[in-house]
Amino acid sequence: MVLMVVLFSACSKNNKPVIAFYYWKTNLKFSQTEKEVLKENDVHKLYVRYFDIGLHPETQSPIPISPIHFQENTSFEIVPVVFIQNKVMLQTNLDIEDLAKKTIHLIDEINKKNKINYTEIQIDCDWTLNSKDNYLKFIEQIKKLSQKKLSATIRLHQVKYFRKTKIPNVDHGVLMFYNMGTIAPDSLNSIYSQKISANYLKSLKKYPLNLDYALPIYSWAVHIRNNKVVGLRSKLNFSELKKDKNFVQINSIFFKARQSNYKNGVYYEENDLLKIESISADDLKEMGEDLSENSAKAPKEIIFYDLDEFNLKSYEKNIFEQVISCF
Repeated sequence: MVLMVVLFSACSKNNKPVIAFYYWKTNLKFSQTEKEVLKENDVHKLYVRYFDIGLHPETQSPIPISPIHFQENTSFEIVPVVFIQNKVMLQTNLDIEDLAKKTIHLIDEINKKNKINYTEIQIDCDWTLNSKDNYLKFIEQIKKLSQKKLSATIRLHQVKYFRKTKIPNVDHGVLMFYNMGTIAPDSLNSIYSQKISANYLKSLKKYPLNLDYALPIYSWAVHIRNNKVVGLRSKLNFSELKKDKNFVQINSIFFKARQSNYKNGVYYEENDLLKIESISADDLKEMGEDLSENSAKAPKEIIFYDLDEFNLKSYEKNIFEQVISCF
């Protein structure tokens, strides 16, 4: 009996992480399916992309791109996420304090307009060795000026080589466990590869910053012409593609255009290829198991990227519970 109690306790994992989502569309309005998934998974927190920061094409000054529009009131805890293009941080004459002030001001403007109270900001930037100094200074300024809890996205290479890439001065990080490979005309999945992730997982326990994990639930098709990538096609319904007489499925992941045609506003030449890259339920559970096995400390949250009816329909209702039960 004692053994049974011990086993039951070990399997219960009372400290399992909570489920959260990224919201990455420019207009925040939930579909019925999205509302149901949020309710069924007892989600209280959303990481919402507020705007990108890029460079003006003429002046090369930092500018906000596509700010979020809230089309409905929300009772969720909202964490504003700002995606910064790395080329911004590569600017040698970047006024870091001014950029931090303007970033916080725009976040505050959006929140005031939509009556949103917030306690945390997340900065998303795939910084490099060349942009590291500006990025780390920017994080310091955001932390100092906002007086909010601060988190940052972390890539796998930044975990493995943290002594070179350094660690941003944030309260915690979110490891982006996707976009692992190169988008290429080969047969490999650029979104997720257990083989590639294995090269980095052993470094997790040595990483000094507490990490939550972001896992992918999106898919796309790589558009290939003459063995060269010409674009990514998102929101492509693969079931419909199988029925489309303009395309023929040549194996489990490749479709070929039978003749020149337009689909969803995109032009395809005869013999163009579409390579399907997606994440299965088994992939998600595999990620959870591998991360759990290699984590020094259990994450507080698993954040799925991203909340979109198109993505959600690819999975059974209980997939998110299945994933967090791995921890």
